[in-house]
Amino acid sequence: MDLHAELPPAVDTTALLDMAGGHHTRTARALGVREAAGHLVKVYALTAPGRSVGEAAAKTALELAGGHLALGRLRGSLGLAVLLVHAGGDGDYVLVHTWIEGHMSDLAVFTGPAGRPGELRPGRAGLAPCVWEAALLAHERDAFSRHVLDGTGPLADRLTAWAADTVEGEVR
Repeated sequence: MDLHAELPPAVDTTALLDMAGGHHTRTARALGVREAAGHLVKVYALTAPGRSVGEAAAKTALELAGGHLALGRLRGSLGLAVLLVHAGGDGDYVLVHTWIEGHMSDLAVFTGPAGRPGELRPGRAGLAPCVWEAALLAHERDAFSRHVLDGTGPLADRLTAWAADTVEGEVR
């Protein structure tokens, strides 16, 4: 297909170029590994310019994650999860990504108005990570494969390496 010729009608050139013009970096900060519903949970704060994630928001997100992870074993959970607490430009998001049996993963997305963590609710069906969240989850996929699946030695050593392998700073 010659992409310099006329594009198919579903390609919204105006919207894509507008999105590209407004694209910017966001800041990722690892908040450590915590426990929720018997799972080891690696927690991240992700912030849009001018926004922040405080300890109260992280605590609320961990409580949400705990509720979701409480049924984890019924969904095949292996006990490891990643929690993204995203203070976005248009609201707040919490993503709970869990490794499950069969080399699969489970993802829950919660959304709510900016700065009101008590109003976070499950996102609509089909909602997937944004570009910044996807960048963190891509790193976490690689860290899980590198340290846990392909690692050597006792499992505790592999999990320690997984826990230490984080993203800090700008995410594109």
